Amino acid sequence: MNVFDAIKLRRSIRRYKPKEVEKEKLMRVIEAGRLAPSATNSQPWHFIIVKNPEIKRKLGESYPRDWFINAPVIIVACADPGKAWVRGDGEEYWKVDVAIALQNMILCAIEEGLGTCWIANFNEKIVKDVLGIPQNIRVVAMTPLGYPDEVKEEVRDRKPLEEILHFEHW
Repeated sequence: MNVFDAIKLRRSIRRYKPKEVEKEKLMRVIEAGRLAPSATNSQPWHFIIVKNPEIKRKLGESYPRDWFINAPVIIVACADPGKAWVRGDGEEYWKVDVAIALQNMILCAIEEGLGTCWIANFNEKIVKDVLGIPQNIRVVAMTPLGYPDEVKEEVRDRKPLEEILHFEHW
């Protein structure tokens, strides 16, 4: 599968088969994140793989959806803001860096036949407490990971290029 096909096929999956994700596939997904670009190559990311049902249940308190905790794996993507590049005007890039890494993982998951769903609507304090994440580390996003138990069509509900594309100036 080429990257463009993976982009078109990527959909938010909310039903997963109760099938374990093979370690080789899981590690390729994580490696795709590790290889992502980051501002000044700072690589401020950390990833936590959660497979333990009891820990997933506790994580579910931060995002109370049964489908979320029923996925075989949950990946928690974190950043160390103190290690990330800061633009001259003070804009911090740790969220961008982790988002790029997680997008790499999501696209790799598609190629591996796995589904994901970007989760940003969670209680960060609960996630940090459950996983013992240090105070200086921020949780950027989470994604369940597993074999999809639903079929969705290619992405179609995006704005047309005419609404978002500009040449030379706004």
